[in-house]
Amino acid sequence: MRQTSLHLAVAIAGLLGSALLAGPIAWSHGGVVEEEDACVIRFSYLKAHFTVYQPRTEGHEEYCEDLPGAAESVFVMEYLHDELARVPIDFRIIRNVTDKGRFARLADVEAIEDIDAQTVFYREPTIEPDVFTVVHEFKDEGSYIGIVNVFAETEGRRHVAVFPFDVGFTGIGYWPWVVTAIILVQLQYLWMSGHLSRWRQRRRSRAPELQVLKGGLDEGR
Repeated sequence: MRQTSLHLAVAIAGLLGSALLAGPIAWSHGGVVEEEDACVIRFSYLKAHFTVYQPRTEGHEEYCEDLPGAAESVFVMEYLHDELARVPIDFRIIRNVTDKGRFARLADVEAIEDIDAQTVFYREPTIEPDVFTVVHEFKDEGSYIGIVNVFAETEGRRHVAVFPFDVGFTGIGYWPWVVTAIILVQLQYLWMSGHLSRWRQRRRSRAPELQVLKGGLDEGR
């Protein structure tokens, strides 16, 4: 039983450690991931490089999803599949009114009763043969969700990418919880493997003993 728990603790620690090293993009998910030091947005089997700029305030600095502040923002998709250059694509930004925060998915978006009321930007389906570019000026900082629909060449098919993102600092995020989980799993591993018990025993064995010495000045009194 102890050996099974030990293996489980090690496995969980490894998974959480890998997620931490992978960076926030691996946890923000929606349709945007990080591949080979580049941001990629996925629409089922279709992919495009995804970059956001804030030229008026941040110059040529590139962002994957989260933006440092409310300002004019340029969303750029460079196609990695030729089909994207031939089909209509729309782009919508809504306020993140779900209760899932950065973990909102398509099902959470579809559950919003009046998506138009939460929409801050919408671009109708457009065919862009080279690079798909959208410009929007954010008026307020906060939590948003980007929704991109690709109307595939196969009749009736539609691929959707959903990616939550923040504009400005809106909270501490989920990293403290990840770090806490890793620490707890590591402590469980040390306890189940007996490392803590052996460490405590070594400390006891090294503790100095108090000895009473006879003799000295008091001996003749």
